[in-house]
Amino acid sequence: MTAPFPASRRRVVLAKLAKLYADMDAAYTAAAAAAGLDCAGCAENCCVSFFQHHTHAEWLYLHAGLDALPAGQREAYAARAREYVDACREALSRGETPRVMCPLNDDGLCGLYDHRLMICRLHGVPNVLIGSMGVREFPGCGPCQRLTAEGKGGKAMDRTPLLRRLAALEMELWGSRPGRPPKVDMTLAEMILAGPPGK
Repeated sequence: MTAPFPASRRRVVLAKLAKLYADMDAAYTAAAAAAGLDCAGCAENCCVSFFQHHTHAEWLYLHAGLDALPAGQREAYAARAREYVDACREALSRGETPRVMCPLNDDGLCGLYDHRLMICRLHGVPNVLIGSMGVREFPGCGPCQRLTAEGKGGKAMDRTPLLRRLAALEMELWGSRPGRPPKVDMTLAEMILAGPPGK
């Protein structure tokens, strides 16, 4: 676990992350509209996808949202998170990709919608990521791929600048400490159970 992040730096980084999330939402909305994608009533709920998250900044943001909830709701999410982790471990032990409902899902809606993480905001639409290894293309979720096959949709969303901004915020949170932040590779449920980073 990393050493605590100064409170003043946490506030600055989380405020910038909120702005970045707003820009992610705008980019997603434009791409979804171009594709004709609407998640309402979708039978292929992406909240059962096995997502792992990779930054301390997002981890802190998640806990900022959790801290604002009533204690009973936080405890319910923690109980679901334990069930989620157990179910994922069982699936992985069988060599399967887990398909387990997110512990924050309340009857089809995210119980922490304003504090959902990057992958939760951008998943579904066709997008590209440009890096040193070239261009990686992601076709989007199943319903979006079917819309694309029907000739709908436009240019894939480039999430490279959004990811670069997130990486810059991670380094800003890390501050002047030598080296790079330790690698984060956790599901949302694991982040819930671990408590905020640097505690």
